[in-house]
Amino acid sequence: MAVSTGRAPAAGESARGRSRRHDSPGRLRRALSAHWYAWAMIAPVVVVMLVLIGWPLARGVYLSLTDATEANMGRTIGVNVIPSTYEFVGLDNYLQILTSSVFWDKVLWTVTWTVVCVGLHYGIGLGLAVMLNRKLRLRSVYRVLLILPWAVPAFVAAFIWRYLYNSDYGVINGFLKIAGLSGVGWLDDPVTAKIAVIAVNVWIGVPFMMVAMLGGLQSIPAELYEAAEVDGASPWQRFKAITLPGLRQVSTTVVLLGTIWTFNMFPIIFLVTRGGPGSETEILVTYAFREAFTGIRNYSGSAAWGVIILAMLVVLAIGYRRTLRSQGGPW
Repeated sequence: MAVSTGRAPAAGESARGRSRRHDSPGRLRRALSAHWYAWAMIAPVVVVMLVLIGWPLARGVYLSLTDATEANMGRTIGVNVIPSTYEFVGLDNYLQILTSSVFWDKVLWTVTWTVVCVGLHYGIGLGLAVMLNRKLRLRSVYRVLLILPWAVPAFVAAFIWRYLYNSDYGVINGFLKIAGLSGVGWLDDPVTAKIAVIAVNVWIGVPFMMVAMLGGLQSIPAELYEAAEVDGASPWQRFKAITLPGLRQVSTTVVLLGTIWTFNMFPIIFLVTRGGPGSETEILVTYAFREAFTGIRNYSGSAAWGVIILAMLVVLAIGYRRTLRSQGGPW
């Protein structure tokens, strides 16, 4: 018969062990006590973000699940308080949007607008960065002139370009008439209007790409180029084997940021063409604005458009990040 040699814990010892387990602080409590200063520093930022971002986002998601419009929203007129009468409708707004031809037309144009603009941003910005990375006379002057479009506020640039595109007294048509050519109604035709807004956005966005690419180029060791040149590599081979891999981390970041910014580039579309002619140049975000602030204001529909846009960008960012990680990127 087996004989147990272990000593059973006394009742007092068992109670003390349970007490120590309950008294020991949890992981969150230990983190708060060890890093209380850091938590105190970020607390105001968290509160501000919750107020400025969290609450409007939650309110927008809730409105997207209702039938709220200008007609049934509560309001105060003088001393009279009119209560809200909108009702919860679930996913009806999303189904109506996703099954409409308008949504898919806007998605197609928004994706085209984003891909073309970001591609031109990156290509032109990289070309200018490579040029400015070399020893040139008056290189500092060129850098200042090329970065000026980025320093100009977007709404100011939009008004300037709207004047340049004016059919009657615009500067561009003025030059065409001097050259003996007829003027073009840049903002009156869907094709030329789309080309016009793309040109404006490229003019604004190229400096950011150029500065980012220039910083990345200056971080690549010059010894790599010298060694490749000694080995007989051509300029294109050096660019393909050294420059592009050396810019991979910078490129992935700026392309993602540029895609998000361009996807939501409201001021250029709204201020240059106002979505016209008709609604041909409207992207998703400007159409969502139109739903909320023109005609009978459809707040629930506009909120649903906004939630769909947010979901598309989140999916894009997650997919982009996973692609980079599968390729060994830093993300």
